[in-house]
Amino acid sequence: QVTLVESGGGLVQAGDSLRLSCTASGYFEKTAVAWFRQGPGKEREFVTVLRWNGGFTYYADSVKGRFAISRDENTVYLQMNALKPEDTAVYYCGLLTGSDWKQWRSYDYWGQGTQVTVSS
Repeated sequence: QVTLVESGGGLVQAGDSLRLSCTASGYFEKTAVAWFRQGPGKEREFVTVLRWNGGFTYYADSVKGRFAISRDENTVYLQMNALKPEDTAVYYCGLLTGSDWKQWRSYDYWGQGTQVTVSS
């Protein structure tokens, strides 16, 4: 049994920063971890991914240069800078044990999400 718990969301103004955390517990195959987000009335979309053992990261164009993913043991972080209103969404972390990391349906474990709201 694997559980993921996200934290760190909140209400901020445009230009502010937040750091989200995702703590994983239980046994799991270490392939990759990613952040996805889902805004109001939108589909869940890819944000960023990190190979568990390091050496590879990838960011969606919408967050490139502003967001950064990192890992310390079983806690994954998403540093978000220069936040924009369009970043408003529920942010989820997921663990991947297979392949096709760009698709949220490929991920095996998910947290409950944490709300990020960015005001103008």
